[in-house]
Amino acid sequence: MSTQTQPRTAPDHLAPIRDYDDELPLRLMPGPGALGGGWRRFAHLTWTIAVTDFRLTYFGSALGYLWSLARPLLLFAVLYTVFTEVAKFGDEIPNYPVLLLMNIMFYNFFADATNTAVTSLVVRETLVRKMQFPRAVIPLAVVTTAALNLLSAMVVVVLFMLVYGVDPTWTWLLLPVGLAPLVLLAVGVALLVSGLYVRFRDVQPIYAVISTALFYGSPVLYTIDNVDGPVKEILSYNPLTGILEQMRAWMVDPTAPGGITALGGWTEAIPAVAIAIGICALGVWVFDREARGAAERL
Repeated sequence: MSTQTQPRTAPDHLAPIRDYDDELPLRLMPGPGALGGGWRRFAHLTWTIAVTDFRLTYFGSALGYLWSLARPLLLFAVLYTVFTEVAKFGDEIPNYPVLLLMNIMFYNFFADATNTAVTSLVVRETLVRKMQFPRAVIPLAVVTTAALNLLSAMVVVVLFMLVYGVDPTWTWLLLPVGLAPLVLLAVGVALLVSGLYVRFRDVQPIYAVISTALFYGSPVLYTIDNVDGPVKEILSYNPLTGILEQMRAWMVDPTAPGGITALGGWTEAIPAVAIAIGICALGVWVFDREARGAAERL
């Protein structure tokens, strides 16, 4: 009597795990949103992370914080030499060395805050995966750290202004007012790029190019009243233009036109203000949309 050999099968617990990725859509478990947990806890977490990063950045370095001033001061030295000794461009602008140094410090804050924020969620992947906290704390802490660096740098700027011979005026007290829209704009961009980077890793090289172009497309090396024609109209759409021009009038040259006047009046300033508000609103919306699934996508 012949028997037919049955094919041997592995026990169920040893069978290969079936891959359902092609059959079922990926469902992300909703995590913490961009905000939440109470404003006091939110502010405390932001400040704690920012101060910790500020202290650890140059921990163990012989020169410490002075390294954070080395790059903008070196850039200032190079640009000042080129535009005053070679191109003779700075002769047309009152107190040009002071204005150039101040603008470099302001833009350096904006660039450092936003460029560092791009990868901030990914850099803190472990924290995002294991802890329940409002995700907006991370990019806001990056901006806060950059703001602390800026405040320290402004001490050097003010000392340079006094040594150079710029007379103090009461408008110097308006420095926090002028910095407020710059910080808010940096927050909006930081939320936007950090939220997009979780899903699209091309954001980092793209924004690096945008940041470089924005440096030359903002009145850092020049003033808007030295520009004419279509270029001036294009520059007027840049939200940084009005901020830097207003700071010039308050801090460096009281005779210079303010931000609104430099743009041509309130009507011409509306597009720049609308763009700034739009960037901030878009940043909040994008980050809130991406925050809940950030842990699963990292």
